[in-house]
Amino acid sequence: MGGNGPEVVATRQVHQGRIVSLRLDTIRGPDGALLEREVVEHRGAVAIVALVRPDAVVMVSQYRHAVAEWLLEIPAGTIEEGEDPEWCAARELEEETGYAAERLRRLFAMYTSPGFCNEVLHIYVAEGLHDGTVNRDPDEEIEVVEVALADVPAMIHDERIRDGKTIAALLAVIAAS
Repeated sequence: MGGNGPEVVATRQVHQGRIVSLRLDTIRGPDGALLEREVVEHRGAVAIVALVRPDAVVMVSQYRHAVAEWLLEIPAGTIEEGEDPEWCAARELEEETGYAAERLRRLFAMYTSPGFCNEVLHIYVAEGLHDGTVNRDPDEEIEVVEVALADVPAMIHDERIRDGKTIAALLAVIAAS
């Protein structure tokens, strides 16, 4: 398993956006043929399993334009340039939910969509929640929801929870408890 990846022969920046950029890589395949690969570049993000009690989590319901749906998710956000992921997790939790955490514990990191994107998502567990200050982005319409961990598997099964990062993080927390 593993080894070196294909040789990158050329790279071209196609788009530079506020959150993501797109580059087109020309690579040499195993048979020597030249292949093109689109790569979405992202500076990384955090997501937080915020335990309001040992058996309940704080989630957010928000509209996601890319899928044209309201999704129930754990709080999350993009890491600012040069920002420490743990500091970002604390900031995003408070901004989106109004809760601050006494303790943040790193759970794991994951690639969100490695077939086309280099984003690394850092997952944290927040405990010892207390009132903080809501400071949402002007374009964020968020409803804060409390969910019992015992209800999560059924909510995944009947598709009330459909967000990948949320599913992975919540199942990891449930498996560890």
